[in-house]
Amino acid sequence: MNEGMQILGPVVALAIWTMIMWAWMYATRIPAMSKAEMNPDDAAMTGVLDKILPAGVQSKAHNYNHLHEQPTVFYAIAITLALLGLGDGLNALLGWMYVGLRVTHSLVQVTANKVMVRFVLFAMSSLVLIAMIVHAAMAVFH
Repeated sequence: MNEGMQILGPVVALAIWTMIMWAWMYATRIPAMSKAEMNPDDAAMTGVLDKILPAGVQSKAHNYNHLHEQPTVFYAIAITLALLGLGDGLNALLGWMYVGLRVTHSLVQVTANKVMVRFVLFAMSSLVLIAMIVHAAMAVFH
């Protein structure tokens, strides 16, 4: 791998995790919709699935959505750091830390769903992401 590109490992790992959550979401949601005898078109109405399907089923869908929110900033910054040749060392470590925290956040959300634990994990991952953003900003605006 070229110099500065190690950070692409966490990028690919988080993309893989997102697709694992996608599969888990549908593996639980489709049977739950069938059991509830839902018309698939009913899902077009906002909030219907949260009212009809069990929280344990919906938590996977909510987490899948979460993996398309803040992590988009992670992807952009990680790729920026790689393009700048700064994706090795500390920045690669920060990337892996971010992925680890997000995977842990996912697992908490789709199992025990303890909000304060999720909040702490989210806050920690945000701080890691902020450090990456600062590193990219220092390089871009220096």
